[in-house]
Amino acid sequence: MRPPGGGRTVLISGCSTGIGRATALRLDAAGWRVFAGVRREEDAASLAAEGGEGLAPVILDIADSASIDLLRERLEAESAGGLDGLVNNAGIAVSGPLEFVPLDDFRRQIEVNLIGHLAMTQAFVPALRRTRGRIVNVTSIGGVVATPFFGPYCASKFGLEALGDCLRVELRPWGIDTIAIEPGSIATEIWQSGARVFAEMRERMAPEASGLYGEAMEATARASAETGARGIAPDLAAAAIEKALTARRPRARYLVGRDAVGMVAGKRLLPARAYDRLTARVLKLP
Repeated sequence: MRPPGGGRTVLISGCSTGIGRATALRLDAAGWRVFAGVRREEDAASLAAEGGEGLAPVILDIADSASIDLLRERLEAESAGGLDGLVNNAGIAVSGPLEFVPLDDFRRQIEVNLIGHLAMTQAFVPALRRTRGRIVNVTSIGGVVATPFFGPYCASKFGLEALGDCLRVELRPWGIDTIAIEPGSIATEIWQSGARVFAEMRERMAPEASGLYGEAMEATARASAETGARGIAPDLAAAAIEKALTARRPRARYLVGRDAVGMVAGKRLLPARAYDRLTARVLKLP
């Protein structure tokens, strides 16, 4: 990678809100040329107004190959074909009991949170190879410890962790490192949107779903709202991403937040059945 400042270029997906937005603004302030992917023009305008000259919001849908191709062409034209960092951050959250989760919703979850990031990686590895750049995958504590009723989301994040572990070895000959950022509770809109999707999904589920899982789903909805309310600032995750991009010897993964550290410790120390009981108790499940 090129030295700090010095015209380094980074591409970040999912910059409309939360971790992606905080990271784009943080790296822009640090002197990076930042291509910040957003879904809507109004988000692009809002981000541009808050950032500096080095911040370039771009319309990006990582589940749309044409959108990725257009962005690749723009980067090749504006950054001489080189890229110092790719931050795979965009994501959605689908929740609900796996017995009744509509398969189309599950497919959408995997399409955005997993396949989309692989598509981005495939598109931009050649640019990263030119600079010995880095890939930073924003996974989640949900990619390390599974939580009931968040099965689709956890499956996508576990998958992204696996992709990162493979890429770290496969791309090693070219000096392209792959680092995972594993946030716990972050105060982002994904919890609000996830809760909304959860409520909409309940309406589409088979009638017996409410009878079987209604009480548990209500408890999960409350836990989700509480998680968002107590979440730490997105800039703490952004700081970890900046470190992953700039550290001379970055870790393979960075846990962000006390709850993330605690969940991993509990998962490692407790037998599986004991951890299951603890999870049910903490979530106040029936």
